[in-house]
Amino acid sequence: MPDNNSPVENVSRRHFLKLTGLAAGGLVLGTALPGWQPSWARPAGDASELNLFISIAPDDTVSIICHRSEMGQGIRTGLPQVAADELEADWQKVEVVQGLGDKRYGSQNTDGSRSIRRFYDTMRRMGASARTMLERAAAEQWQVPAGECAAKNHRVVHTPSGRSLPFGELAAAAAGQPVPDEEELRLKGSEDFRYIGKPVNTVDTPAMVVGAADFGQDVSIDGMLIASIERAPVLGSTIEKLDDRAARKIKGVVAIERLDGGTEPPLFHALSGVAVLATNTWTALKARKALQVTWSRTGHHEHNSDAYLETLQQRVREPGKKITDHGNVEGALASARRTHEAVYTVPYLAHATMEPPSATAVTTDKGCEIWACVQDPQSVQQHVGNALGLEPEQVTVNVTLLGGGFGRKSKPDFVIEAALLSRKMQKPVKVVWSREDDIRHDYYHAASAEYYRAGLDSDGRVTGWLQRAAFPSIGGTFSPGVDHPAGFELDLGFADLPFAVDNRRSETQQAEYHARIGWLRSVSNIQNAFGRCSFADELAHAAGVPADRFLLELIGPDRTIDPSQGDYKFGNYGEPLEKFPYDTARLKNILRRTAARADLSLRGDHKSGNGEGWGIAVHRSFLSYVGIATKVRVQDNRLEILEMHAVADVGLAVNPDRVKSQMEGSMIFGMSLALLGEIRMEDGAVANSNFHDYQLLRMHQCPPLEVELVASDEAPAGVGEPGVPPVAPSIANAIFAASGRRYRELPLNRHLQLG
Repeated sequence: MPDNNSPVENVSRRHFLKLTGLAAGGLVLGTALPGWQPSWARPAGDASELNLFISIAPDDTVSIICHRSEMGQGIRTGLPQVAADELEADWQKVEVVQGLGDKRYGSQNTDGSRSIRRFYDTMRRMGASARTMLERAAAEQWQVPAGECAAKNHRVVHTPSGRSLPFGELAAAAAGQPVPDEEELRLKGSEDFRYIGKPVNTVDTPAMVVGAADFGQDVSIDGMLIASIERAPVLGSTIEKLDDRAARKIKGVVAIERLDGGTEPPLFHALSGVAVLATNTWTALKARKALQVTWSRTGHHEHNSDAYLETLQQRVREPGKKITDHGNVEGALASARRTHEAVYTVPYLAHATMEPPSATAVTTDKGCEIWACVQDPQSVQQHVGNALGLEPEQVTVNVTLLGGGFGRKSKPDFVIEAALLSRKMQKPVKVVWSREDDIRHDYYHAASAEYYRAGLDSDGRVTGWLQRAAFPSIGGTFSPGVDHPAGFELDLGFADLPFAVDNRRSETQQAEYHARIGWLRSVSNIQNAFGRCSFADELAHAAGVPADRFLLELIGPDRTIDPSQGDYKFGNYGEPLEKFPYDTARLKNILRRTAARADLSLRGDHKSGNGEGWGIAVHRSFLSYVGIATKVRVQDNRLEILEMHAVADVGLAVNPDRVKSQMEGSMIFGMSLALLGEIRMEDGAVANSNFHDYQLLRMHQCPPLEVELVASDEAPAGVGEPGVPPVAPSIANAIFAASGRRYRELPLNRHLQLG
């Protein structure tokens, strides 16, 4: 497991300036961040590269490096504000510097809602260590005990006399101080926090508002060529025949190059394609349309998404591979007063980030330099290095701002394209993906089917629970022959069942992959929460009990749970259960608070199908507990969402303003998926092309949104993703309350017109 208790170390200013290009600074600190390797090696002499995080310049500027990717979630503010708080820095004098890709940082993969939870403690120690060194430097200068000196608002104060010095004047002397041991650090109490837990404005907003921020699409290098690529429409296809004569005649076209691809498993390789390289984007796109390409056929050409979902629905009705098995499920179902069953489906989904993928590369004999909107620069180093025959250290990755990520930009296939083309052309090359490219060549969220069956006794209590899932695993992207969901995907809202049912079993069924499968915001929780939370609502109705009361009894007594059994080991999002227990008391607290925001007695005119109703859903994901309450109106087969509320327990919220924004974004994202999201595949190829046929929520369709954050001193948990999973089931449950109609197939616009 990553080491979250690595010591802070002092490093030389020379290495810091070399790595970051920062101007003058007196105190430079770095730390071994959580990850698989220490932050740096310590060879003799002055030769080692250093990953450095805090620098204090003589002019009082504090520079803090953020090694994670900013895609709107505010991490370039959240992590630095933690360090700045412990440092006692004046936030107005803090500059945030984007770190380069480097394995010595530990993980830089900005996904899984783990940036704060993995690095909160480390950033606090960084700030506290720097503060201690400044205090000791001041004590030496004043010839007083260090215990009489305290940092306060960017100065060190001698408490008895009131004398003070600014950080900048102490920085050089502080750099000569020994780094304090772990046990010497004095961390603040929460009552003394100045920034942690406070709504600090994001550092990138001003530049974003005026259009001055640099995203991947904004990169421009003198002499660069623009590449637009016609890619294989079906997984595994290769070029059989190419006629590019018409394209070459278009003025401004510099070259047309083939990219070899089609290997399976697809990994993060570039797809097979034909690249048009031109002096500008318009010419590259125009010439690309003139290409005539014949593609080879593969076994995936027979894939049709509608037929595939029908097959999965049939499979999940049959016994599958057991994952967990408690009690006597067959006996409980056989002896139940009544049983209820249902199958839920979710189609393929695309990430559809507002900024499509883009990467610029300069490749030489000595190495490759990249500028790109990526979530994982270390993965870029590794995979670009493999493609070019370079060591990862020979690949420099400059991380731009991301216009959305959602997991798509943790896959570096588009960066590899730029690197390969730059090597071929011996010039800088910028690969530009169009919206059509983005929709048609994504790493798709898996289509899925889930079967649920439960038995109820005469009092309406659940005595037996059987669930079965089938969806193509992301494992098929990396390994051949994978045809069942993996354990780490079942961790995400399926096998981690929080219900107090003695007789319960989880199973999986076969599901082959026919497309590149990739993580989407909240991962398998999307389909798992839709099925679980919808089915629980159906059971409440079958039992004739209000949904909140039924769920409270179904969850059962306050306890912590570990779903592990036999070969199935619960991953808990990569965190120890000792630090992040699965706590049903917190889940029930969210349930009560969510139900309080809804009028669950409001039920529409079921005979006419017209009326209003509320639906609720609660779910734990990414170590956070989130409930969604939704009010809808269904009239004349037309659905209108009237209001939506989120209640979230995310542990300590480092920046409550950003947490609320993430929850609002999650609700909008979840509504897009629930109401509209559907990738259709015909003859192995994606039939969608742009936002007209892969729709996102429009402004007039978005209801008023409310977010309640539960105050908590628990360790910070995930924020970016856990708001998404309960959205779809809360809407579906509200539709049932309003109309008496139960929809188990997403998206909901297959059944209802949207207001």
